[in-house]
Amino acid sequence: MAEVAFKGVFALELAGGAAPELAALPPEQAGELAARVGRDLAALVEGVAGLDLVLAAAHFDPAEALRPDWPLHRRLQELQARAPGRGEGPRVLAFGADAIGGVPLPLQADPALAGGGLRVLPFLLVGAEDAVVAVAEALEEKLLALGMAQPDTALAAQDGFAARIEHARYLSAHDLAAMMAMQYDHQGLARLWNLVEAALLSPRAVEWLDDGPEPLLRLEGGEARLALFDPAAWCVHYGHGQGDCERLQRVYEQFLARQRQFAAVLEAHGIPVLYVHCNGRDDARELLL
Repeated sequence: MAEVAFKGVFALELAGGAAPELAALPPEQAGELAARVGRDLAALVEGVAGLDLVLAAAHFDPAEALRPDWPLHRRLQELQARAPGRGEGPRVLAFGADAIGGVPLPLQADPALAGGGLRVLPFLLVGAEDAVVAVAEALEEKLLALGMAQPDTALAAQDGFAARIEHARYLSAHDLAAMMAMQYDHQGLARLWNLVEAALLSPRAVEWLDDGPEPLLRLEGGEARLALFDPAAWCVHYGHGQGDCERLQRVYEQFLARQRQFAAVLEAHGIPVLYVHCNGRDDARELLL
């Protein structure tokens, strides 16, 4: 029977915005943390104990865990498939730093996304489809309300990463996505999140962001095409009178800053951005096709 996997994260909310001193745990500490994580999850849902637990004992920005094709979780599944003991019963597997403290490439976090107040350790629960589906349904129901890590698990993470941790909890990948959606909504980026979510959950979907004064975007095939306008073309596309362009220079500069913000968010989620120059005489939407 083919194996399937439940995707989750062990989320660490950092105190005071202080970044962890260590990027990944050495083998012994990684194994100890994974054992505690497995115990916590098994206490919530009985069927967890019958599945392989695979933990990345390295921390990432949430955006790195929410990228098309779920690359962090996919790497864990590849490591799980090659690990010894396959077919000999449930395993607890942890992957972090090597014996001399080096972090292998698949577990290296993006340094451009360091410094956030929330860091996540991806994990998988892997096994036969019927068992994983039952566990996944139960965890999706329970994690948001009951998913706080036990104190000794949080302390092991705090000591291991040399971090100051305010809260440590378990989330499904869907929970993490919902949390990010709320954060983006509070930042005025709800429409942009719709494109990120489509890239995650419906990779073949075609989505537009074409909303009033906002930048014009089209998502298809996991790539975003972003319309670039010079001041005159911007005036034409957004319906400003030609005589208003000079007066609206500051508004145009704010528009450019918004474009940069949109591009940075998309790229953080692993969605490449292709910039398309639009001259204002042609239909910008057609140029993005």
